[in-house]
Order: sequence, then C-alpha cells, then structure tokens
Amino acid sequence: MEIRTLLIDDEDLARQEMRHLLGDFPEIRIVGEAADATEALAKIQAERPDLIFLDINMPGKSGFDLLAELEESPRVVFVTAYDEFAVRAFETNALDYLLKPVRPERLELTVAAVRETLSTRPALPGNAARPYDLRPESLVFIKDGEKCYFVRLSEIFLFESEDNYVRVHFGTEKPLHRKSLNMLTEKLPPELFFRANRKQVINLAYITGIEPFFNGTLRVTLQGGIRVEISVRRAGEFRERLSL
Repeated sequence: MEIRTLLIDDEDLARQEMRHLLGDFPEIRIVGEAADATEALAKIQAERPDLIFLDINMPGKSGFDLLAELEESPRVVFVTAYDEFAVRAFETNALDYLLKPVRPERLELTVAAVRETLSTRPALPGNAARPYDLRPESLVFIKDGEKCYFVRLSEIFLFESEDNYVRVHFGTEKPLHRKSLNMLTEKLPPELFFRANRKQVINLAYITGIEPFFNGTLRVTLQGGIRVEISVRRAGEFRERLSL
C-alpha cells in the first residue's frame, strides 16, 4: 500500500527531519510540503493526500484553523513541540499526536496505525477520510482530572453514562470522559460497539457470555466478569447483529 503524505510545518528543519525519519517506511510517499496553512490548503486540494503530518503553531493560521477550512480531510497526525494542545487535537479525531523531537520508535507505532486505518477506511470521493470517523484502531485521548490516557478504541470494552459524562472502561482503568454518551455513540464504529441500554455501550469483541434475563431482556458478560443488561427495546437488534 502506498500512503501519499504531505508535511506541513513552518520550520524547514522540522520538515527535513520528518522527511528523513519517514524514509524508513517504504509505503510512505511524500507528495509535497507546506510552510503555512494557506500553502497547505492549496497542496491538499491539488494532491489529495491520504495523510498529513501537521504542525499546530504556525504563522497566521494554526493547524486547527486549516482543518476547519477543509470540507474533507486526510488522516491527520499532529506534530508539535507542545503537549497542551493534546485534548483539542484528539477532539478533531486526529489519528495521533507526536511531540517534537519525534522518536523513531514512536513514529513506527504511528505509521502502523495509519497503515491499518487506511486499509479499512470507507470509500469516499477522492479517497479522503472524514475527520469525524473513529475506527477500531483509532488512538483516542482521555483526560480525567490530572491524569491523561492514550488508548486504542478497540481496547475500550465499555462506555457507561454518569450524569453528563461517560465512564470509559479499558484494562483496569475507568477514567471519566467529559462528553455525553449520546454524543460519543455517534462517533463509534457500529461494527464494533453496540448501545445495550440507555446508559451503556459495549464492545462486541469483549463478550464472553449471553443469557436470557427478565421480561425479554438479555444479559451479557464481558471479559473481566462485568455484566450488562440488553434492554427489551435493544434485544431484537442485538440478536440480529449476532445472528442469535
């Protein structure tokens, strides 16, 4: 697979360094560079790249301003010297967020995620991916108080509503994400996640058991022993999804 890539950074040395690092990945073909958002917009429209490595702080318009002007966006990896933009970056559903100086082993993980994402993307005009689509391999950012987490979407096995926020379950962690469950559900890939009831969304890949429950409901057991009730309203669709 060839990944057509555009480098966007106002520092020439930073673009040179990224070009050098990406030289270790034969699937990456750099189709151009841009030093500011205006130049980048023209290059994106002309080249239709699959992927952009995007700096945030640039003269004039920022990397966020650039994304706001795009009707359809390539996959985005932010590359910046500052970590305070991480929350906003992942709210744009960026595929990854790299801090300068970029470490080769960290870049290798990024390219692997890009490769997997592009191999499973939906067909869209111009081969572009919509920036709001989350895929199972997407890396998501969660901030809970002073703690920050980067986790693959596929590793999250349960979303649980708590007032206006969502408790996110992965591994042994359960941070509280400051988004509503309804807002979050709209972004989740339906082939992997299922709205079990008004307050819970489950990862179908983590189901280890299913049993009838009260009054036409079902109860599923997830890895780790967590039990979730499938409401009567959702039980029929759930059976269809799993061909029960």
